[in-house]
Amino acid sequence: MPRTTWRTTLLVSAVVAALLTPTAARAEPRAGAVGAGDGIPALTDEHGRVLTLRGWNVEDKANRGDAALSAVTEKHFRDMRAKDFNFARLLVFWDDLEPRPGQYSQAYLRKIERILDWAEKHDVKVLVDAHQDVFGPAFGHRGIPAWATRTDGLPFTPRPDDWFSEYFEPAVQRAFTHLYEDEDLRRAQARMWRVLADRLDGHPALLGYDLINEPMGEIREGEDLATAARRIERDQLTPLYNRLADAVRTVDRDAWIFVEPTPIVGEGVPTGLGRIHDPKVVYAPHFYNTGMEAGADYDPAAGWIESYERAVTRYPEQYEVPVVVGEWGPLNNSLPNMNRFYRDAMSSLGRYGSGWAGYVWCYGGGYCAVDGTGAFRTNKELTAEPYAEAVAGRVRSAAYDSGTGVYRLAYDAAGRRGSRVTELSLPPGDWRVTARGAALVLRKDRGRAWILAAPDARVTVTATRS
Repeated sequence: MPRTTWRTTLLVSAVVAALLTPTAARAEPRAGAVGAGDGIPALTDEHGRVLTLRGWNVEDKANRGDAALSAVTEKHFRDMRAKDFNFARLLVFWDDLEPRPGQYSQAYLRKIERILDWAEKHDVKVLVDAHQDVFGPAFGHRGIPAWATRTDGLPFTPRPDDWFSEYFEPAVQRAFTHLYEDEDLRRAQARMWRVLADRLDGHPALLGYDLINEPMGEIREGEDLATAARRIERDQLTPLYNRLADAVRTVDRDAWIFVEPTPIVGEGVPTGLGRIHDPKVVYAPHFYNTGMEAGADYDPAAGWIESYERAVTRYPEQYEVPVVVGEWGPLNNSLPNMNRFYRDAMSSLGRYGSGWAGYVWCYGGGYCAVDGTGAFRTNKELTAEPYAEAVAGRVRSAAYDSGTGVYRLAYDAAGRRGSRVTELSLPPGDWRVTARGAALVLRKDRGRAWILAAPDARVTVTATRS
């Protein structure tokens, strides 16, 4: 999402905070967990297989009310799966779900269910994201309903050419404080999540719930942005996530709970979030660089990706939770260094994460992944590469060499009680898949391959572009 005039303040605060932050103690992985990175557990499915999610955000920000979600169609999921993607982060809005206090739109819930049905048909897993931009409709955006917006009469000045800076308007910041602190709003947000989770519980396409998109808060006098972000994450977001996770668990015991830090993490500042007391938590930061969002080219020498990776891995290492990046991808993909950016980013994301959702699957310009014909826009094709969707065992290594067109997966197969089938996803094209060790390729069909291994076998799978 674009960030413009706020970037200088954010960058300076972030750099200072990063220099002053002590190194967090590294936690050992949970027993039996397969790390996506050093000390970071991997996401797993109900069979215990190690998952990799690769996909895109799916949204309709233009329509609301009776027309809400009408821009999202089955074509989105059919096309994503055809191009090698198995994951969608679906944006939903509290103001559409509960337009008046206590009155939940059954039509909106049916539309969400229909979208999940399309996803199931095309074998795409869905993360349902409670999205907000600049809090909500009280400020000309989407998210928290106007009836749940309290500003204490503080001023708000719209900035249509720099909408992200509206987060720093006094009225918007105060609205976040009331959402976090007012008991009746806490109850209302928890009820909203119970209604949504109760309706979606058990849907085959449902992976989990992202409790609030890019949460922000109120900066106190004398605080720099980095200090404020850590306080908000520690004192307000951590309790909010625990409250909402508890609300979800009253109706859904199985879905994953995704929690986000504030957007300042994009500048390499570790989060101040504390422990979320739930057995199925996923850390879901976003991966944006302020300079690139403002139109600058990628600078490989600046070390931004390396700084981000160091910072973003601290929380999941400390609290032993998987990582899935919820949004990433610059606005201008055709600048000279963007090819290098996508290659570096894909490599980095694969080192520590269980997956990602790019921003955004739509058919056109701007942030869209594909153009009106469905063809990848410049450099976006680099996001489509072979990967193991589900590994029945412990991953030793997985890597794709785009220069040679060779993907290699090495894993130790599960024992007799675990699932024995590993699934690969392959981009469009001709691929030859082979398996070594006590394993064989069961089937290869329409961009997928299934490998069966003997219990406890040491397996190497290779996919080569013909």
